[in-house]
Amino acid sequence: MTYNETVEYLCNTAPMFQKIGSAAYKEGMENSYRIDEHLNHPHTKYKTIHVAGTNGKGSTAHLLASILQEAGYKVGLYTSPHLLDFSERIRVNGQTIDEQFVVKFVAGHKDFFESLQPSFFELTTGMAFAYFAEQQVEVAVIEVGLGGRLDCTNIITPVLSIITNISFDHTHLLGNTLAAIAKEKAGIIKPNVPVVIGEAEGEVLQVFKDAACLCGIEPQFPNKPASQLLPSGYYQFDTPEYPELIDELGGFAQEKNAATVLCALQILKNGLFSLPPKAVYKGFRYVIENTGLMGRWQIIQYQPKIVLDTGHNAGGIQYIVKQLQSERYEQLHIVFGMVNDKDSSSVLALLPPNARYYFTQASIPRALDSRLLAEQAGKYGLQGKVFPTVGAAFLSAKQHATEKDLIFVGGSTFIVADIFTFLKNQ
Repeated sequence: MTYNETVEYLCNTAPMFQKIGSAAYKEGMENSYRIDEHLNHPHTKYKTIHVAGTNGKGSTAHLLASILQEAGYKVGLYTSPHLLDFSERIRVNGQTIDEQFVVKFVAGHKDFFESLQPSFFELTTGMAFAYFAEQQVEVAVIEVGLGGRLDCTNIITPVLSIITNISFDHTHLLGNTLAAIAKEKAGIIKPNVPVVIGEAEGEVLQVFKDAACLCGIEPQFPNKPASQLLPSGYYQFDTPEYPELIDELGGFAQEKNAATVLCALQILKNGLFSLPPKAVYKGFRYVIENTGLMGRWQIIQYQPKIVLDTGHNAGGIQYIVKQLQSERYEQLHIVFGMVNDKDSSSVLALLPPNARYYFTQASIPRALDSRLLAEQAGKYGLQGKVFPTVGAAFLSAKQHATEKDLIFVGGSTFIVADIFTFLKNQ
């Protein structure tokens, strides 16, 4: 099989959560341990850092990988979902996984996988761990797929665990309360492994403290650095150790992600890695170039200003709305779509009613029908037109926008993915 045929085989044999949602989710760790044993425990051949959380775990993972890379280490990075191509999920020093490795890996283990019938994520996690071992990485930053306790990445014993925050997401799988969701995320906390909690309060905070206590460790919490948003769109953070630290990621949510990363660095520097200040400065400043991160308050054009962001739940959208309110424009245009297993009401209630909306749906089975989305949005005073594709909605927004307007595209990772695909084909 070719690379494209192999990826298609993976998607058809083990349907991905990205496309069909909870039907692709397999609860339990049995398959993960069997795959790991079959592959001879590749994750034990390098250090790992485990990153969980509802929002911000992708940005946090990419920042850590960028800093470690700038410090001279060979770094693996495993994240999900992808935007344009499957290979984005698995990177070494920013370079996507070799396509021939994907082909050979599937061909070499096809009989075993077909007898086991793993989920797409179980299979690709094994692939990532095996690729990092073959590439002889020194450290791999591993982003949790969903939850934590039963996530198939949780077979690792990392040198550091990070939980960014807790918000309502995947409630049908993780629980209907923040405390229940926190218990699932807290499942990555392990004995004798330090843990950083990016943001927590009340009952969520107590869940993490209790889980850490059972593991005999004291959770670490970040201090918020002084910050300012520069005219360039980048953030500048100031701490005693890192004055005038420039972060290439400019979204409002990055303030908390940066604080979490800076807290993590204090642990990683304590006998684990050599991380000179230069590596930290360059890691923050060139995170997009170093890791290929896309879709985090990403400005793709000025006049009119066009911004893309993958925020897709109330916890993420609140920062986006706050940032939109800080922008200057004559008219705000919002190209918006969601998936059908998200709490659309909590998101729509946050969106600004003074915008012109272009309701649409991504090209995946999980997409929420754009007509239904528009109907729901009308209950919150959000008015606009309905479009069958993201490309059509985006073109209409551009046609109606003047140079002094702002176009925001988001609501779902897959809306942003479709925009990138549309622009690439243009």
